[in-house]
Amino acid sequence: MNETTSNRKDRQGSAEYVPTVVIGGGQAGLVIGYHLHRAGERFVILEANPRIGDSWRRRWDSLRLFSFPRYASLPGWRMQQKSFPTKDEMADYLEAYAQHFELPVRTGVRTERLARHGDGFVLTTSTGEIYADKVVVATGGYQTPHVPGMAAELDPGIRQLHSYEYRNPAQFADGPVLVVGAGNSGAEIALEAVRTGHATWLAGRHPGQVPVRIESRQAKVVVPMVMFLFRRVLTLNTPMGRKARGPAVEHGTPLVRTKAEDLDAAGVSRIARIASVSEGLPVTADGTTLDPATVVWCTGFLPDYRWIELPITGADGHPVNDRGVSPERGLFFMGLEFQFSAASSTIQGLDQDARHLMRFLRTQPVERTAEVAEPDVIRVAG
Repeated sequence: MNETTSNRKDRQGSAEYVPTVVIGGGQAGLVIGYHLHRAGERFVILEANPRIGDSWRRRWDSLRLFSFPRYASLPGWRMQQKSFPTKDEMADYLEAYAQHFELPVRTGVRTERLARHGDGFVLTTSTGEIYADKVVVATGGYQTPHVPGMAAELDPGIRQLHSYEYRNPAQFADGPVLVVGAGNSGAEIALEAVRTGHATWLAGRHPGQVPVRIESRQAKVVVPMVMFLFRRVLTLNTPMGRKARGPAVEHGTPLVRTKAEDLDAAGVSRIARIASVSEGLPVTADGTTLDPATVVWCTGFLPDYRWIELPITGADGHPVNDRGVSPERGLFFMGLEFQFSAASSTIQGLDQDARHLMRFLRTQPVERTAEVAEPDVIRVAG
């Protein structure tokens, strides 16, 4: 069950021992927590936000999931919505899910450092240190909003937002809006901008689009086949999946709800990528200078594992892993882009990856060093 900050005051500044620690209380952390709970493991889930689901609550106001409720549900307990969930409905479902299964989630606890300690790990958190034998990093593959360096060269009078900060059109300054990044977030924000009276440019490479309307009857037939393809066919075990992995990690997914024809019909001007800045104004790759009042950077997120003081990343900054299993003994990952399949970073792919990790996470005898088992370590049961 959720453990509030006030209930932990007596332990702040002290160390404790928990066999398995899951870092991140979003959907990835809750799914692995569900399986750990079913297996009778002793573990804790650390969530930096004040409430479970807050990472969804912070998204823009009109956001709805692309998935039918059956594909947006976590294992063991299906959400009750009849149509595509809103971001707040998804957030509330995650919170209720943790309560339903009485998962040991500690909210408001930020993990600041993860390092080796003897044969296990020590986690430095905002409420004290925790020793663990196994750690699952379920913070997702991308944590830090990415804004190109050219943003600093824009005229100070231009309002700038990252999609992470965007909530609704009230944040736009009066005048034209430039949305940089033509993926799903960029397309949906551009559509909101033009529909609220702003001349709108959408810059970037068109990522392609799903050929059916997800609200249509046709989608009810097509989507289950696509989900099967993403989970079972486009995997690291198949030549087709291995070929698809590179583009998926580097370029993201095709447009799902908003189509190119929707943007055109609404009056969004689709333009080339932004290549430079001249005299404080953005310039496209074909040499067109724009004069926006607002720029929204829908340029994605970057991985940031600097807080893990272990050699866990490759040259690209992503964790080196085999289906979520790190070469560092006892360290695991959940929710990475294409961790095993095209569905791995989506809600519908998490259960498959969690079941695989459980083969390595089940309780095994651990020979703890005397250095770790210090007298002031609180051994937490259950």
